[in-house]
Amino acid sequence: MRITEVEAIVLRMPEIDVSAADSTQDALVVRVHTDAGITGVGEVDASPTVVKAIIDAPPSHAISSGLRELLLGEDPRDIERLWDRMYQGSIFYGRRGVGVMAMSGLDIALYDILGKALEVPAYRLMGGARRSSLPAYASTLMPDTPDEAEAHAREVAAQGFGAIKFGWGPFGRDADLDEELVAAVRRGAGEGVDIMLDIGFGWRDAEHAIAMTRRLARYRPRWIEEPLPPDDVEGYARLADAVDVPIAAGEENTTRFEFAELIERGHLDVLQPDISRCGGLTEARRIAAMAHSRGRVCVPHAWSTGIISAASLHLLATLPVAPYLEYCIRPNPLNTGLVRNPVVVEGGRAAVPQAPGLGITLDEAELARFAWDA
Repeated sequence: MRITEVEAIVLRMPEIDVSAADSTQDALVVRVHTDAGITGVGEVDASPTVVKAIIDAPPSHAISSGLRELLLGEDPRDIERLWDRMYQGSIFYGRRGVGVMAMSGLDIALYDILGKALEVPAYRLMGGARRSSLPAYASTLMPDTPDEAEAHAREVAAQGFGAIKFGWGPFGRDADLDEELVAAVRRGAGEGVDIMLDIGFGWRDAEHAIAMTRRLARYRPRWIEEPLPPDDVEGYARLADAVDVPIAAGEENTTRFEFAELIERGHLDVLQPDISRCGGLTEARRIAAMAHSRGRVCVPHAWSTGIISAASLHLLATLPVAPYLEYCIRPNPLNTGLVRNPVVVEGGRAAVPQAPGLGITLDEAELARFAWDA
């Protein structure tokens, strides 16, 4: 079997709210075609046009090539060899950041191809499943006012979710407002629902984050996520060492090398690799194994389309410890309609797909509807 074509397809909503931290408004979908008639699907949750440029770029020299050129003619079943080929072939401009993010979507698509070729779900390619379903936490944006936050938390909890994460929005603008919002979420969710807080880099430094975490501890957050910028590793260490609430981060990070730093220097409790950014399923498996060996919890970030939800479930099915799937509940069509058979949460749990590969089928009409050509 050989790869015959690689497509990088930019999808975009007709109108984009650039003030919202909501990556369900656009997407980069990849399709890897083979001479056996099998097509694999993947996704990259980053800047879609930038990722497309990295995939489509012609070769420049031995260690500076677009990723498509590195895959054409190769056997898609050699997943780890092709990961290394893409990493080495883009090392001149890649190694971290968006170069590895672009690799991620292609790596996911290769797992989809191999699973379809062998007629097994992707989790079988990663050692087999330890569970057929797991709890899902509803992931949403923090509303602007406490009244809205309380109502939204009550609405989501009524849908059967046992955990809800509220993120970004007005977090960090005012310390008193932060506490009012969290208190409102706790009232709306009730005492029996876990709440997570994604601060979206909103707290100005480690000392401020320590004070705010202690102030919000009374509302029993399951974790506090990304209160500081991703590169403030020393600040994360000071915060994590000073508070009892678990501290989570990692969705912007790529490769096991960066996650090792988050553990060793940042002292994080919860690691959140995004499979569509960190290096695909190949690298996410390595990160999860490292986290487990060092006593950390791995809860992948997943906020975009049904592709990343399915890929995350396959990984989570294989892990020794898998407390949650992040389940984005934003109503944008790219999140809700791009996949014809999306992950469904019932009674607060998400079932692991059982069809070959990722176990999903794209809606071609929706793909065509949102395809964007600059």
